[in-house]
Amino acid sequence: MRAMQQTRRHILEILKEHKEATIDEIVEALSDRIGKITAVTVRHHLEILRGDGLVAAPAVRRRSAPGRPQYVYALTERAADLFPNNYQGLATGLLQQLKATLTPGQVSEILEGVADAMTQGVTIPDAPFDVRLEHVVAFLNTAGYAVTAQPADNGHVLSIMNCPYEQVTCSNPELCKMDERLLTNLLGVRPRRIKWRLEDGGNCAYLIKNGKPPTKKG
Repeated sequence: MRAMQQTRRHILEILKEHKEATIDEIVEALSDRIGKITAVTVRHHLEILRGDGLVAAPAVRRRSAPGRPQYVYALTERAADLFPNNYQGLATGLLQQLKATLTPGQVSEILEGVADAMTQGVTIPDAPFDVRLEHVVAFLNTAGYAVTAQPADNGHVLSIMNCPYEQVTCSNPELCKMDERLLTNLLGVRPRRIKWRLEDGGNCAYLIKNGKPPTKKG
């Protein structure tokens, strides 16, 4: 994404604060921050932000009285990444509290349930293993894992270059078991971990033996 221009940064902050706003409302709020600005200029910036995937297409605001419809703008989910967050701290704290309160078996059961929920609604075709593996790799990449799969003896080696929970996993290796459950659900066969980032310092890697499609649940 191109470097953020200051006026567009202000527009994003205004939309974050107000949840949604019309062109006129943005003009008014911007004028308080940077001085006089026209609606034409605001529309220009909004179109750029829409092109960057940070602002959604304008929606009609419901009016309580008759009149011309008002169109409002709002941030997309992608725009949330531009604002500070502490998801890592929250996730680490929650896991630590779970581990302090529950038995290891209960923690594992919860994390396996998370993996099961992540795969609900994911469609992997009932097809030859190579085809299914391609779909699994594509799904994992969209989930932030940065995965590649290379042929190996009687199977494939699946390498994970990016762990989406790396900063949390460092102090909570139980999350790696969750990933194993996730792979098992997607592939229908249990993977065997052959490299582990927490021990080797490199990428995690799993040996995936060619298997049959999992039995569909009724």
